[in-house]
Amino acid sequence: MSRQQLRVCAVAFASAVGIAGRSAAQPMTIEVPAIKIDIPAIKMDMAALTIEMPSIVLPFDQDREKDTEQRERDRETRLYEQGRDYLDQGQYDRAIERLNDVVSMKGPRADAALYYKAWAQNKSGRRAEALTTVASLRRDYPKSRYLTQANALEVEARRDSGQPPKPESQPDEDLKLMAIQAMQNSDPEQAVPLLEKLLEGTASPRVKSRALFVLAQSDSPRAREVMKNIAKGGSTPELQNRAIDYLGTQGGRESRATLAEIYSSSADVDVKRRILRAFMVAGEKDRLLTAAQSEKDPELRAEAVQQLGVMGAHDELWQLYQKETAVDVKKRIIQAMFVGGNSARLIELAKTEKDPELRRTAVRNLGIMGSKEAGAALVDIYNTDKTPDIRKAAINGLFQQGNATALIDLARKEQDVEMKKDIVSKLSLMGHDNPEVMKYMMELLNK
Repeated sequence: MSRQQLRVCAVAFASAVGIAGRSAAQPMTIEVPAIKIDIPAIKMDMAALTIEMPSIVLPFDQDREKDTEQRERDRETRLYEQGRDYLDQGQYDRAIERLNDVVSMKGPRADAALYYKAWAQNKSGRRAEALTTVASLRRDYPKSRYLTQANALEVEARRDSGQPPKPESQPDEDLKLMAIQAMQNSDPEQAVPLLEKLLEGTASPRVKSRALFVLAQSDSPRAREVMKNIAKGGSTPELQNRAIDYLGTQGGRESRATLAEIYSSSADVDVKRRILRAFMVAGEKDRLLTAAQSEKDPELRAEAVQQLGVMGAHDELWQLYQKETAVDVKKRIIQAMFVGGNSARLIELAKTEKDPELRRTAVRNLGIMGSKEAGAALVDIYNTDKTPDIRKAAINGLFQQGNATALIDLARKEQDVEMKKDIVSKLSLMGHDNPEVMKYMMELLNK
C-alpha cells in the first residue's frame, strides 16, 4: 500500500472515531432535505420489443462436457468388463448386477449387456427372466448385432422352460474347451461346421473366443470364409475384434488383403483403428503408409503414423514427413520417430527444420530419448542456435535427461544473465543428491 493510500485510510479512520466520540458525548442531528423527483410516465410496447442474444459456447464448458462423457464411457466399460469376467467365472448373480448397471446407463454397450444378462439368467435356470430380457433387447435395440444370438437363446430358453435345471446335466465349460482344442488336429471338413455352429449359438463368451482361435488356425477355405465374415461384422463386436486380430497375426497375404478390404469399406472408426494395429503386427508398412497419406479422418491418420513409429519404419516416416504440409501431422510424425528410436532424424530436424515450432518439437523429443548421442546434440544445438526458444528447449531437454554435467558446463560459459538463471534454476531442482550440482552451487555462493 502506498503512502498516499495509508494517509487516506488514516483520515477516514480518524473521522469515524471522531463521529463515534461525538455521538457518545452528545446527540448529533443531521437534517436531510426532502427530495422530490418527477419521473415522466414511460409507456413501452413489450410485445414489440425483441432482444436477440448471440449463442455463446465456452470452450471450457465443451471440455467439461467431453470430460464428463469420457468418464461415463470409462465407467460403462469398466462395469461391462466386470460383468463379463463374472460370466467366465460362473458367478451369474454378480454378472447380472454389473450388467444391470450397464443397461441403466443406456450407453453403447447397453444392448450387449442385455444379451449377456439374458444368457446368465438362462444359464442359472431363470428362464422366464431370460425371455423377458430378450424381449427388452428386441424392443429397445431393434438393430443390435446381438439379436441373432438372442433369438437362438430364446429358442433354447423356451425349450427348457418347462423343466427344472439339473446342475449335474449342465455342460462343463472346461470339457467343451478341451473338445474344441482337439478339433484343431481333426478333419477340417468336420470341425469347421461344428465350430461355426458353436459361434452362432449360445455358448459362453470364453468358449466362443476359444472356438474362434481354433478356427483361425485352420487352412480350410470355409474356415477363412467364416473368419472373414465375422471380421466384417457378421457377429458380435467382441468376436469381430478378435477375428481382426487373428487375421493380422495368424493369416498370410490373403488374410491381410481381407483386412484391407474391410478397412476400405468400413465406416466404423474403432474397427479401422484395430485394423491399422493389425497391419502393424503383420508388418504391413506399405498399407500403413497408404493410410497415413490418404486417410481423411485425422484420428486414423495419426494412428497410422503412430503404428509406423512402433514398427521402426524410419524410411516410410521420413518419406511421409517430406511430403506432408500440415504442421500438426508433422508433429505426430516427429513423435513417431521418437517412438521408433530414430535419433538421427530427430537431430537432423532439430538442427535444420525451418519451422520453429517443429524444431522445438524435435528438440523436446531428443530430451526425452535420454541417450548420449541425443545429449551431445542438445549441447551442440544450444551452442549454435541463436533462437532463444530453441536454446531454452535444449536446456529443458538436458534437464529431462538429468544431464547435470552438460548443464553445469553451459552455465559456466553462459554470459547472458537470463539464460544462466534458467540453467541454474534447473540445476537447483536436480541438487540434493548430486555432488556435482552441489559443488557448483557452492562455487556460485563463493563468488
